[in-house]
Amino acid sequence: MRQINDAHVAVPGLAVVEVAAADDETAFAVQRLLAGRCAIAPADRTTREPDEPGVRLRFFLDLQQDADR
Repeated sequence: MRQINDAHVAVPGLAVVEVAAADDETAFAVQRLLAGRCAIAPADRTTREPDEPGVRLRFFLDLQQDADR
């Protein structure tokens, strides 16, 4: 996965979330759960790391904004 840079976590309330799950469905379910509570920049695909089980999903969230925005 790409490196996390300073802009991703520049101020309090911004976060990078990386989910490791057995399958795509589980990873996207976690993303939907968080999207119902805060503003996120959703990911549209998972990645698979060589020689590691399951999938990974990385997305960005902003705790300072409402999920409805």
